[in-house]
Amino acid sequence: MKVHSLFVYPVKSLSGIEVAHFDTDDFGPVGDRRWMIVDDERRFVTQREHPELARVGTRLEAGQVTLGIPGEGEFTLTASDDEVRVLVWRDWVKARIGLQEANDALSRFCGKPVRLVYMPDSSFRRVDAGRVDEYRRVGFADGFPFLVTNTASLAELNSRLDEPAEMRRFRPNIVIEGAAPWDEDHWLGLTIGDNRLSIVKPCSRCVMTTVDPATGVKDAALQPLRTLSGYRRTREGVIFGQNAIHESPGSIRVGDPVTVNKSE
Repeated sequence: MKVHSLFVYPVKSLSGIEVAHFDTDDFGPVGDRRWMIVDDERRFVTQREHPELARVGTRLEAGQVTLGIPGEGEFTLTASDDEVRVLVWRDWVKARIGLQEANDALSRFCGKPVRLVYMPDSSFRRVDAGRVDEYRRVGFADGFPFLVTNTASLAELNSRLDEPAEMRRFRPNIVIEGAAPWDEDHWLGLTIGDNRLSIVKPCSRCVMTTVDPATGVKDAALQPLRTLSGYRRTREGVIFGQNAIHESPGSIRVGDPVTVNKSE
């Protein structure tokens, strides 16, 4: 088994970036989902209600994030000194507001007032204490620093679909190849090169998987979620992929060997 591909998502719910390697810090992959979009009630905004956000490109260079907003141009994100408390799921988190030019452009694109906010190092959002005893942090990701998926599971799902789905629909950080389909259901932990990850929980999937990452349009037949829900529904929800946390900072590369600790 080895790492097939890696992705980072500089802004929650905007397009991701496929990379050859990434370093990790306390938050997870460096630069991953440290930015987020909020509405005028300071609540997080995602492709669930605005699928067109998939069309907003992101670029990450030397720690700086640049957005490509269709019809508006490019904007390099900078956080101001203005602090605000924002809501991501059930967590109120301290963040810094992005500069107005990018906020205005993204508001025009979305057709509603929105703002970009940044989670600084001084802000601490804890991973689910009901799942992880350690006092671990996460950025604006849904709940955990890493999402791990398996190429063979996607291939098995695609064998049931009229039109194959890209892995990008599932927004993983680490994609593994060389395992059997759905073998990840039994993984307890991974060693990737010198890095150790603990599998925390299966990842329940939502309507975002029906959004075409190239066009920002939801599938009219709600695929691949509809098919997935027919045979991958558990008490956790409709499952694809596994959420994980890491032991310590390190670096992960495409091609790194992967060994698995798993249940019987």
